[in-house]
Amino acid sequence: MAWAIVIFGAAVWPDGGPSPSLRRRIAYGRQSARDEPDALVFCSGGVGRHGPSEASLMADLLIQAGIDPARIALDEQSRDTMENVAAAAAFIRTEGLEGAVVCTDGYHVPRVRMLLRAAGVASRVGAVRKGYAGTRRHCLRMVAREVLAYPYDWALTRIAPRR
Repeated sequence: MAWAIVIFGAAVWPDGGPSPSLRRRIAYGRQSARDEPDALVFCSGGVGRHGPSEASLMADLLIQAGIDPARIALDEQSRDTMENVAAAAAFIRTEGLEGAVVCTDGYHVPRVRMLLRAAGVASRVGAVRKGYAGTRRHCLRMVAREVLAYPYDWALTRIAPRR
């Protein structure tokens, strides 16, 4: 059974280009799509402070890199990780797929996998670079955010019904 390659969104810069985080995540998704040529690719992320949507920018760059557009599905509504996971879980169920190949930054992987597990979706890590990327300051800020978000999201998974 096939898996869905799920690329989690990150910021789009004011010029409409991908932030370094989004660029990395797209690269992870592109490599995962090449590693698994039969898998569908789920690009997740809505419009943030700057357009276009994270998902549409991902799709454009994946297509430019040679990924077949027929493999790509977009979630342009999600505004945060919890919504990304809910949309991915719904897509995986609808398509009858086995689970999610997670493509995001390393610091983000544990929370994403916890949320997928809570949604009843199997997951494994895609072609994600080990360790932290970006500046030291960026990494520290992102890790701090995850330290706060993980218990909050975990608590929400215990309160809210599975979507």
